Amino acid sequence: MPNHILPSILSYLAKRAVAAPWRINEPPHGLFIGAVVIPCLAECANLPLTLASLAANPPDLLSRFLILVVVNQRGGASAEEQADNRATLESLPAWKREYGLENLRWVDAAATGNELPPKQGVGLARKIGLDLALPHLEYVAGDPLLVCLDADTLVQPDYLAAITAHFAGAAAGGASIPYRHRPATDPLGQAAIHRYELFLRAYVLGLEQAGSPYAFHTVGSAMACRASAYVASGGMNRRLAGEDFYFLQQIHKVAGVAALTGTCVHPSPRSSHRVPFGTGRAVGDMLATGSDQLLFYQPALFWILEEWLHCVTRHGGADGDGLLDRAGRISPHLRAYLDQAGFCAAWSSLRQHNPDGERLLTAFHGWFDAFRTMRLIHHLTDAAYPRMQPEQAVASLLERAGQAASADVAGLLARLCSLQGV
Repeated sequence: MPNHILPSILSYLAKRAVAAPWRINEPPHGLFIGAVVIPCLAECANLPLTLASLAANPPDLLSRFLILVVVNQRGGASAEEQADNRATLESLPAWKREYGLENLRWVDAAATGNELPPKQGVGLARKIGLDLALPHLEYVAGDPLLVCLDADTLVQPDYLAAITAHFAGAAAGGASIPYRHRPATDPLGQAAIHRYELFLRAYVLGLEQAGSPYAFHTVGSAMACRASAYVASGGMNRRLAGEDFYFLQQIHKVAGVAALTGTCVHPSPRSSHRVPFGTGRAVGDMLATGSDQLLFYQPALFWILEEWLHCVTRHGGADGDGLLDRAGRISPHLRAYLDQAGFCAAWSSLRQHNPDGERLLTAFHGWFDAFRTMRLIHHLTDAAYPRMQPEQAVASLLERAGQAASADVAGLLARLCSLQGV
């Protein structure tokens, strides 16, 4: 192992990194300030577009980044997926020459014996690439970067510049990159992707207005972190779906996540049923049943969350029963959820190990994390606050943000994009 690698990185590689049979097709030349990792499953038509968009970035920055494509499939992949992956692997050398990407490398996680295990997918594919990139990064001059992209996502010419500029001055070790889905090819697809992106953005706006520290977007093709934050968080998880949500949650707990500015990535709006949830699944379901089937959380849920977070901040000296009583006064459904989640026992342990008020609050947010926050929203929805149409739900969030509402989904989305810096 090269001697430039920090002890924390070496420890992670020895204990947590993925093992053989996966390897980079050809050893990269030199060391890099960052790596862009692209999982790729049956994307022979889309990957060259992604690589071309990366190639439009400044040559001096491209020369300092490793670009690593992880061509992957599970053992039960369809014949079409297998053929597409073979075509991708055969085409990568030509694409490397065509786009002038000297630092483009790839990992064959599709050949017999190299496939991903059953019930694993994009999370493990990301992890393979990120882990394999770590030994090829430059640690002497600073804290190198790990960037997650997808094989059906386009980036702008300012992509690498915005990422490097952000981390040059950011305190947080993780970043959520602005995103905007590309237009669909037909009106029904456009209505579906508009509605789904509005749903994602409205949820983050609600969390922000509630004062949640987890009010950031978790889109797999639009996230980045420092290498130190990556290993401190335990690395990428192996989930088939939702890997981005859990990854940024863990990054936030150890190093923080900040919103990046100065660029935007453009994911595909297409439908897909490769994973049990996420953009592709949501779009596919709406195309099958109608886009109006996707309903939105009531704004009242975020007001309950806000009161609960303020309650803990103001009354951190109280014991668990005292906080539960206060939670019951906010909403009996909130109290029921906290009881089910074992709040009293957790709070007692948190107070025992974090006598300082600021540390206690940080520890509380480590326990009441993005996942428990989402579970609370779902619990309140099921118990008393059924979902509603976006024209009702988003209008209230926009009004609270001092923004005028709009009469339709496209207009609401435009307002939220502007509000969120896209």
